[in-house]
Amino acid sequence: MSEVSIGRKKEKCENCTKQVINLFNTDVFQQVLLSACLSCDGCLSEDEGQRISQQNLEEINHVLALNKKCDTSKHKILVVSVCPQSLPFFAIKFQLDVPAAAKKLCGFLKSVGVHYVFDTTVAASFSILESQREFVQRYRCKHHDSNAMPMFTSSCPGWIRYAERVLGSLVTPHICTARSPQQIMGSLVKDFFARQQKLTPDQIFHVVVAPCFDKKLEAVREEFYNSILETRDVDCVLTSGEILHLMEQSKVAVEEVDSAPLDHVFGETTDPGMTRHEGCGSEGFLEHIFKHAAKELFGLDVQEIVYKTLRNRDFQEVALERDGETLLQFAAVYGFRNIQTLVHRMKKGKVPYQLVEVLSCPGGCLSGRGQAEGEGGRPDRTLVQQMEEHYSSLPVRLPDTNPEVQRLYQDWLDGHDSPHAQQCLHTQYKNHTQPSSQILNSDIQW
Repeated sequence: MSEVSIGRKKEKCENCTKQVINLFNTDVFQQVLLSACLSCDGCLSEDEGQRISQQNLEEINHVLALNKKCDTSKHKILVVSVCPQSLPFFAIKFQLDVPAAAKKLCGFLKSVGVHYVFDTTVAASFSILESQREFVQRYRCKHHDSNAMPMFTSSCPGWIRYAERVLGSLVTPHICTARSPQQIMGSLVKDFFARQQKLTPDQIFHVVVAPCFDKKLEAVREEFYNSILETRDVDCVLTSGEILHLMEQSKVAVEEVDSAPLDHVFGETTDPGMTRHEGCGSEGFLEHIFKHAAKELFGLDVQEIVYKTLRNRDFQEVALERDGETLLQFAAVYGFRNIQTLVHRMKKGKVPYQLVEVLSCPGGCLSGRGQAEGEGGRPDRTLVQQMEEHYSSLPVRLPDTNPEVQRLYQDWLDGHDSPHAQQCLHTQYKNHTQPSSQILNSDIQW
């Protein structure tokens, strides 16, 4: 599954009762999982399908070909942003540690004509910090705002699509408004970095390398499109597997590729080293928000979080207690079957959580179908375990302590609470369903 294209095969989606058009090239019948839910003909317009189908290797090859021609008016600065959850995949394929694999990947991309290669960890730091701030604000107004609690995380486009199209208005007001790391990186590249390079956003072609096909759908959302300049914050999303396929097409051995350090949005050449956020296989929104809220709301320093496994390892709870009283109760819910369990509990008014970290892929982002898919469309568990080990080997850096992030808040966004920060770091989620009474019980209690 190296590319996405619109096919003719009709299949039954396990997530709803509609017939779906399978967007992925395949000659073998396979069960449609949540990450294929974006292809449901009940919620995917013809225009969206066309835009998603264009996000493939041909698109980046087209830009590279134009850059080799004499007509400079059609040249683009090609920027690639790599998600940290994709790097362990390349580390395993290259048989290197994550920092060395990142440099090999950067070297390869620049050898084929890419101008800049960034790590999206800085964008994830913004997403985490804004989510922390929003949670505290929601918690403090929970008694007079029925939509304040619980707050659902917003970094997973598969979950967002399901919430908007199936769960509807009873859920969408509860979704955190912080943009995902991918889309914050889009703002950073097309706004701050473009101005740093004295370019207009349409002069940059921005590619994101991600572990998941759903990220392609996120990139084509209307709110991330500049109609005046006819450009998107993220022009194309390629999965880790598609990039590996590009390397195979180029017939270049990893050993032959010169290593190159990743670029820095400020232009400095010093290599700060690879870091990650807390959490295994994802950006760790739950852990960061939990520790921040404990300190901000109750003055408690939480050093280590203890998870309580419920149905399985992809449905877990954490609680903050003091003197026998439960102050906070969060949940991590991964995979569509666990999301369905959460929805059933919502119908019965049995959701005790103030925050739920929701991801559509079982195991988290490392298990994205763009890099971890095995036979029958299921994750390759051995590969996922190896990626988890590689990812965990990176040192943790708290976003609050990152001087680059604080500098960008001032130099790029004019402060934490500025209109520019709101515009670049936040968005809104909408109800695109039938009336909510047809989807969830109207007497739901949070």
